[in-house]
Amino acid sequence: MRRVVRENALCGLLAAAGCLAVAWLGLTGFAWTDYDMEARGSVELLLGGHIHAFLQAAPAYGGSLIERAPFAFLPSLWGGGPLAVYRMLALPSLLAAIALAVWLVALMRTRGYSTLARAVTLGVCVANPVTLAALEMGHPEELLGACLCVAAVMLAAGAGAQEGRPLLAGACLGLAIANKDWAILATGPVLLALPAQRRLPCLLAAGISAGAVLAPLLLSSSSRFVSDSHAIAGSRSAIFEPWQIWWFLGHHGALVRGLSGPKPGYRLGPAWIESHAHALIVLVGFLLAAALWLQTRAHRHVRASPRTALLALALLLLLRCVLDTWDFGYYPLPFLLALLAWESTGDGRRPPVLALASTLLVWISFEWLPAHVSADAQAAFFLAWTLPLAGWMGLRLFWPTWQPGGLRLAGGHPFDNGRPLRAQEMTVSALERPVSTS
Repeated sequence: MRRVVRENALCGLLAAAGCLAVAWLGLTGFAWTDYDMEARGSVELLLGGHIHAFLQAAPAYGGSLIERAPFAFLPSLWGGGPLAVYRMLALPSLLAAIALAVWLVALMRTRGYSTLARAVTLGVCVANPVTLAALEMGHPEELLGACLCVAAVMLAAGAGAQEGRPLLAGACLGLAIANKDWAILATGPVLLALPAQRRLPCLLAAGISAGAVLAPLLLSSSSRFVSDSHAIAGSRSAIFEPWQIWWFLGHHGALVRGLSGPKPGYRLGPAWIESHAHALIVLVGFLLAAALWLQTRAHRHVRASPRTALLALALLLLLRCVLDTWDFGYYPLPFLLALLAWESTGDGRRPPVLALASTLLVWISFEWLPAHVSADAQAAFFLAWTLPLAGWMGLRLFWPTWQPGGLRLAGGHPFDNGRPLRAQEMTVSALERPVSTS
């Protein structure tokens, strides 16, 4: 235990400092945020001891509020007010980002990555401008869900161990789905990273953990949570943002108005896509996972490699952004963290330049361009980099010559692309640092 603390203390302190800086900038207040309009009322009911009323008023991501509820009571220890409650509700998401950053950097250290590569990974994970956007908009649960999904795939793949941990992976997956329903896209990659005989226990663990969180909300059948969930599933809404593939199918009609006022140059989306976009995202996730499963079935006694599972997760989360008419500035955050995890577990020993570049492109698309160009130009720029990137990721997944070792025998080392460790290396620390022995 002392060795683990000693090896990761500096990384943990730097990660905490990065998250503290992001929290300082992004949690200045909650007025006019989605938290203020969607979740604050239900949180206040919970703090007042009105549990049933809290369940009735919970928004569509009420499961996330339940998971983070213990932190909402912490400000009462020092007499903190509503702003302190708002900040404490974001704390578990920031702690999850710190844990993921330390985990990734520890894996990179065991594989001989340079200090620069580890520093870039740490920075992208904990000090991401997209994380800042999520906090500013009142959605820290997006960061929590992203970390849980990446952790579920890595636990299933056996990151830091010789074998996967299906029960822990399932628990993380279930908590991610209860946190926000888009996390169901991670189900395929998690199962693909496990041997066939371990998939059912993983699914059972996921069902138990998700059910334990969502059961109170589902039992309150008249709750706002149920109605909001149905509305989101049907996606019958006038929300139609430029950062998605359907944008140019819309038409310019009456002036579009948002919560912040008129939106000149915005289009009105076709009704058919507004009511089917979210169902289409789930279908695409199922089809991609099924195609990867068929690819693994073509090789007997073979399962998808951890890097393949992480790349599949990143691709699915990118497609979620591309296909969703609601694509907001914090939506790409799970994709970026999944892509970061995929790059950080490779053999290139280079910094995660793709995740870093994608972070910059996301910031330009959602933060810089809206103040300088038209909505049509924003849509064109977004598609100009997301579609080629998605196509390249698809080639890496399904064209074997693009990703040697994409499939591996079930007994192979989890992040060694099917190549066993050298015979003289033994695992002697809790974070799997290989040490040469005679």
